[in-house]
Amino acid sequence: MADLAVQFVTHILTTNPDYQPLDRIYLTNRVYALVGTQLPEKAYPDLLDLAAALLDAAVANGKIGDTPTERELLDGTLMDLLTPRPSVVNNNFWNQYQVSPQAATDYFYQLSRQNDYIKTRAIAKNVAFSVATDYGDLEITINLSKPEKDPKAIAAAQNQAQTEYPKCQLCMENEGYLGRLGYPARSNHRIIRFILGGETWGFQYSPYAYFTEHSIFLNQAHTPMVINQHTFTNLLQIVRMLPHYFVGSNADLPIVGGSMLTHDHYQGGRHVFPMMKAPITHEFTVDGVQAGIVKWPMTTIRLVSDTPEKLVNAATKIHDTWRAYSDESVDVRAYTDDTRHHTVTPIAYRREQQYVLDIVLRDNQTSAQYPDGIFHPHPDVQHIKKENIGLIEVMGRAILPARLKTEMQVVADYLIGKDVQIAPYHQTWVADLQQRYTFTATNVQTILDREVGLVFTRVLEDAGVFKQTTAGQAAFKRFVSQLN
Repeated sequence: MADLAVQFVTHILTTNPDYQPLDRIYLTNRVYALVGTQLPEKAYPDLLDLAAALLDAAVANGKIGDTPTERELLDGTLMDLLTPRPSVVNNNFWNQYQVSPQAATDYFYQLSRQNDYIKTRAIAKNVAFSVATDYGDLEITINLSKPEKDPKAIAAAQNQAQTEYPKCQLCMENEGYLGRLGYPARSNHRIIRFILGGETWGFQYSPYAYFTEHSIFLNQAHTPMVINQHTFTNLLQIVRMLPHYFVGSNADLPIVGGSMLTHDHYQGGRHVFPMMKAPITHEFTVDGVQAGIVKWPMTTIRLVSDTPEKLVNAATKIHDTWRAYSDESVDVRAYTDDTRHHTVTPIAYRREQQYVLDIVLRDNQTSAQYPDGIFHPHPDVQHIKKENIGLIEVMGRAILPARLKTEMQVVADYLIGKDVQIAPYHQTWVADLQQRYTFTATNVQTILDREVGLVFTRVLEDAGVFKQTTAGQAAFKRFVSQLN
């Protein structure tokens, strides 16, 4: 039976065309150099099991310390041996693209899973379920995939020389980057290059995917997020290039934007979100383009056309009108002194030959009553979700914090009479549930799942600018009248 290094080299020769059988001894010595030569001869048919065993052996041989950071860095280095060079990956992608766009993404997606850049085993730990609401079936996830912070790495990073390379985790300089304390390993990272709006952009997958084929499209230049006419053109060009994918942009303002405002990027993938299935409640036109108000808790206008250029013009008109629009009767204010509050979250996708552009109106005001944001999850729902409502959640897929898995189990135990202590911030909500339900061991989880989904519905309603009320929808139509 072959030792672990020899088994791993067999995988390298099978998956990486950069190497030929003549390279076997060379590669075996490369692996020995990384993990040591004292290796068990146990068979591991599964590649990820084999890689984990190599990491254990490296610890036993004193090649690395037994810390999450050192394991991650070595894992990326090992998996880099399995991964073709960036030029080869790009050539393969575009050769497959000549067959079909889906063939190209299938190739790149499979490679990114196979080399463990997409952390499939970590993602499998996530909790996911759907909840029926007045807006359709919302998707609820509890994110358990991202690793916990390594306390030793945090402490060591304080004594490490500071570096600005790469400038951020979205920069192209991450491709092949070893990583460091407090910064993820990217040795096995690959990026597809393409031209978008006259600029070089990259296409990659998210290592901790929130949905099917979760992708990131990033500007080669480290330049801040911005929403303008160029953004709408770019989004529609991407879905022209990859018609089986959607693509959208987080807003470009704090509170209503995403967590990475310093690097211009979009997110996309092969997933149909609840918002995309939502119906139109009021039809109108914008510069001759078919438009409608979407029945959705977030304030959404849907544009549909078979001509992308017409969608760009209509979206630009909505964006520019919204930037300057105020309606004090519903707390909508475009500016406070010189501070801008209005922007949009745009999402593009295809329906056969038609292009669809959903424009979600956003307002990032704060007030004495709502210091976290007037159009942000309000305090009574922050026990479930208090973070910014970004692109993915706008479309109806909740990304809830990992703490909720344990906390909801404690709540479930409490509701069926066990002697446990629930977190103080859940107590008001739990008291209300006790008034409305009779809980048993067989129904408690089903009820809790539904109620968490309904809280997320409220989260989205809080973030909606024009509310799902008679007054709110009247205000929405007043804004729409400005577009004619």
